Amino acid sequence: MNALLYITTVLIWGTTWIAIAFQLGEVPVTLSVFYRFALAGAILLACLALLGRLRRIAGKDHLFCVLQGMCVFCFNFLLFYTATHYVTSGLISVVFSMAVLFNAINSALFFRIAITPRIYLANGIGLSGMLLLFWPDLISDGFNPEVLFGMACAFLGTYGFSLGNMISLRHQRKGLDLLSTNAYAMSYGALTLLCIVLVSGTPFVLDTRMSYLGALFYLAVFGSVIGFGAYFALVGRIGAGPAAYATLLFPLVALSISTVYEGYVWSFSALTGLVMILLGNAVMFVKWPVPVNVAK
Repeated sequence: MNALLYITTVLIWGTTWIAIAFQLGEVPVTLSVFYRFALAGAILLACLALLGRLRRIAGKDHLFCVLQGMCVFCFNFLLFYTATHYVTSGLISVVFSMAVLFNAINSALFFRIAITPRIYLANGIGLSGMLLLFWPDLISDGFNPEVLFGMACAFLGTYGFSLGNMISLRHQRKGLDLLSTNAYAMSYGALTLLCIVLVSGTPFVLDTRMSYLGALFYLAVFGSVIGFGAYFALVGRIGAGPAAYATLLFPLVALSISTVYEGYVWSFSALTGLVMILLGNAVMFVKWPVPVNVAK
């Protein structure tokens, strides 16, 4: 089951970049993100209600859902989109991979979950692989003030994502229904985005092309309802640190698709990074046999 959740998360979130690319254009980013999570929240709430699976939660738990919605389904997306104006997607991927470290550290801070030597080793190998994978992007970006600002936005977005992971873990440890809390959090995230749209005076427009609407449906249903459902279930089952290791595999899926459809050419550093990321996954998840001392 854990392997299925992990693969589902990686494959879905590794392909959402295509759908996001179809959304860039005449619709403001804030509005597109609002449409995504408003639709996702409405679909998930409706399905759970129809199936009799929507669970009531206490007022205090709703407040945590508000925080989760802001962290995962609102501000982190706005920060990442802002970062794309200043740095390349490769550098953003490298920064987002820091979620594995943030989750391990936050798990230790909030839940006293020890950071094991296996996690240290896997994270070190995996993050080194990410640096090699996007090394040309890192060199080309340089470190001027605009790039530093973009990196700061990406770091804040990643840390917000990590805090959202902690809140989901808190929900599950309290025995709250995962899908219900996800539905509430997405709805609160969408309401926060709506407030931002109204306060900023952003005009309400909708791209009626099938490419945009199809991308919106994919991002809402697959990228949000299914993707976040699988990921947060993984957080509850194996821990936030190991679950976040999936963030290192998203770029590999995206680059594999780019290789087929856009002619992406794998450099030596990229291939080395690929091997190291896969090796880090092996260190993180493969159960190595423990040598047994045989008495002579």
